[in-house]
Amino acid sequence: MILTSENYHSKPMRKKFFGVSQYKDFCGTLGQPGCEAMAVAKMKGEWEEELTLPLLIGSYVDAHFEGTLGVFKAQHPQLFKRDGDIKSAFVKANDIIKRIERDPVFMMHMAGKKQVIYTGMLFGVEWKIKIDSFIKNIAAVDLKIMASLRDTFWVKDYGYMSFVPFWGYDLQAAIYQKIIEINTGKIVPFYIAAASKEPVTDIEIIGFRQGDLDDILPSVEANVKRIDQIKKGKITPDRCGICDYCKSTKVLTKPIHFSELITKV
Repeated sequence: MILTSENYHSKPMRKKFFGVSQYKDFCGTLGQPGCEAMAVAKMKGEWEEELTLPLLIGSYVDAHFEGTLGVFKAQHPQLFKRDGDIKSAFVKANDIIKRIERDPVFMMHMAGKKQVIYTGMLFGVEWKIKIDSFIKNIAAVDLKIMASLRDTFWVKDYGYMSFVPFWGYDLQAAIYQKIIEINTGKIVPFYIAAASKEPVTDIEIIGFRQGDLDDILPSVEANVKRIDQIKKGKITPDRCGICDYCKSTKVLTKPIHFSELITKV
């Protein structure tokens, strides 16, 4: 099978390729713990996360800029009221789009070729990436629609941070940049084109120092071998015990002490 936009998220491609989202499912981020058992269930199509309203709003904006909004609307009737008018949450999505389109710098970063797919061998396994806006030899850009761009998050042993490392978007930047380099021979800057869902939409183009990205790759390499063995069925995946997948498939075997209920400090 040839990897395309249509089958990019299919079960065969999830099994064949590593991807940033899949890697984060296995290993987590500073803001969200991973779960190997959940990641395997998603890979096999046995578990799908709920498509929440915030995710739908982000996907709506994504679809507009990749030119597939008509298809997206047809596939998601929950966007509309019974009278056919669009729901208020997606009126906000349209407002975000209008705000983005008023800014020349933002639009310059979104002017590249849309949904560019690359694959590449990295750390002994094959990866796939899909770039929201790729300006050849100049930049790779990923569009993010966030609740807020200015929120700070506190993580034990790390302190306060922005949404970028909290949700592992710096990891995405590092992997994407490396796969692009493997395919083109050039190291291009990676940017996040970010907009917020606040009543007054905030916008930014967010970049990285090269050292920020280079420092991430060794930790990825350290985890890839185990994940590959799990995907091939040679190692039993660990259960985190706290994610929705683990809660839905939990089988009680014995009582626990109340102190075991504390999973985060």
